[in-house]
Amino acid sequence: MKQKNIETLLYSTIGVVALFIVILAFNLIAGAFKQRLDLTAEKAYTLSAGTKKILSRLDTPVTIRYYFSKSGNNMPPQLKTYGQRVEDLLAEYKQAAKGKIVIEKHDPQPDSDDEDSAHINGIEGQTYAIGVDRIYLGIAVSQLDEKVALPFLSPDRERLLEYDISRAISRVINPTPPVIGVMTALPMFGQPVDPMTRRMGRQQGEEPWVVISELKKDFTIKEIPMTATKIDDEIKVLAVIHPKDITEATQYAIDQFIMRGGRLLAFLDPHAYFDQKHDQMAQVMGESSGQSTLDKLLKAWGLEMDMNKVVADMDFANHQPNGTVMPSVLMLSRKAIKEDDVVTGQIDNMVLPFAGAFTGKPADGLKEDVLLKASANSQLIEGMLSAIGSEQIVKDFKAANVNYALAVRLTGKFKTAFPNGKPKEKDKDSKDGKDEPKTDVADPNQLKETKGDSAVILIADTDMVSDQACVQVQNVLGYKIVQPVNGNLNFVQSCIEQLSGDSDLISLRSRGTLNRPFTRLKEMEAAAGRQWEDKAKELEAKKAETERKISELQQHKEGSQQKFILSPEQQKELENYKQTQVKFNKDLKDVRKQLRQDTDALQFKTKVLNIAGVPALVALTGIVLAFIKRKKTAAK
Repeated sequence: MKQKNIETLLYSTIGVVALFIVILAFNLIAGAFKQRLDLTAEKAYTLSAGTKKILSRLDTPVTIRYYFSKSGNNMPPQLKTYGQRVEDLLAEYKQAAKGKIVIEKHDPQPDSDDEDSAHINGIEGQTYAIGVDRIYLGIAVSQLDEKVALPFLSPDRERLLEYDISRAISRVINPTPPVIGVMTALPMFGQPVDPMTRRMGRQQGEEPWVVISELKKDFTIKEIPMTATKIDDEIKVLAVIHPKDITEATQYAIDQFIMRGGRLLAFLDPHAYFDQKHDQMAQVMGESSGQSTLDKLLKAWGLEMDMNKVVADMDFANHQPNGTVMPSVLMLSRKAIKEDDVVTGQIDNMVLPFAGAFTGKPADGLKEDVLLKASANSQLIEGMLSAIGSEQIVKDFKAANVNYALAVRLTGKFKTAFPNGKPKEKDKDSKDGKDEPKTDVADPNQLKETKGDSAVILIADTDMVSDQACVQVQNVLGYKIVQPVNGNLNFVQSCIEQLSGDSDLISLRSRGTLNRPFTRLKEMEAAAGRQWEDKAKELEAKKAETERKISELQQHKEGSQQKFILSPEQQKELENYKQTQVKFNKDLKDVRKQLRQDTDALQFKTKVLNIAGVPALVALTGIVLAFIKRKKTAAK
């Protein structure tokens, strides 16, 4: 073998070994410093700023006991891999807390001290298969006498893992959470099992809605009746959800709650689809049975909401797999959500079924921030038509070129909506059964204006908080696992956290619902939809014009028998219409075909970039390095 070839082989071998040593050293150094490189856009695999702020407030060490059946032979491989990722995340907590986090690792085995410790701290073993030992994968967080357990960590909730751990830490260092009042006409708090039906073998109970269960993890939740005439002083934030048939007396109570510094989060609706009583009584009572508003308060704040109209939006329409387009079920993307706001800054998708719109100009002294808005390719349609007439909506659609406000926040000094005093109660003893003329009654304790700035958040939809609209619930190893399917639940929690003054958890929870929708595909579908609508409207107009001409020619005929025979002119008009219809149908097929070709091409390009991008980049780098080396060798 020539000496030159031997030298080349030697140098190549030394280079590979040197590269291996460099990579190994880099991993060892990075491992020692517990640093990781996170290339995701939202930094989903490194601790967020919210977690670091919570950890910076620690003045007493917090102990995290991690129970993981690491050495158990019956631990499923996917759970064992996930358990290692949990352990890595806990190491980051320990490093970021600078000595204020103590990590204890336990490997519970049958009849061991670790298993007893798990039971004491609220971590229960799960039976993964019949005849095998229980497995453990949970966390107990404690500080002094306060303790919070996460009984089972499901991989399905991995994107919310940091939020769950940081929330547990926040709860043990702040054992007295704010009191949040919830006033609603919906069965959000669930219904207990009727003892009579239980004896008969029927279970009629209902669990609380997920939004209530999740809020109870961070706040003390107090149910406020719809007939309340005073809001307790201990309540910091009041959430009013679907205030159907609310009285002026209760609106006055809410008004005075705001006047003394309380914060309000209100979900109103011109068409509450998930109102069960509305579903049952809609045909009997009409659309008003599913409507809710705070009319007196909205008027005082300068806003309006048409109770007979909902928003239809072709850009944010819900496209069903069978091809049905539902413009009144809004699938909001990042374009509809306020980006530079702490409440919505980390949310990129929401679902609002049959939402209304806020119009008007805020009253003097109030500032309005639009948190959610429709696109300009939207219009207001009749609420009765919204749920049953999707085809008709698309057919008659005409964009209003208005970005309708779906959710707004009002801040500033609020003035009372009852300047003349407390509204008079109904006279139950009136002889004719009718109310007496309404006159307000002077209230010596009435507050006319807030002392400082306050805040109110208004959302023109109540359906968005229902379980069917915002979460997917699964039963995993005996535990109910809640997986958000959009940013709805995130939005509600963020609003209450901001209004209650604690916003550190917002950036954490937001990571769990971030997704990256194919915005290009959605834009292409919307553009194709507009072409389809234009063609359909043009064909309808042509059809109507043909029918009009045939009718006019028919009127000029004489004799009853001639009325039923088409003249040559009528036959020509009808033939022209048929040819136009054939042409339009061909154009519509071309629109569908072009849409399929464009979407298939985009999906193919995306797959190629994701699958072949990195190998191609490595190969190209190798070729460039080889070319440079060859030039240097040739130069020598």
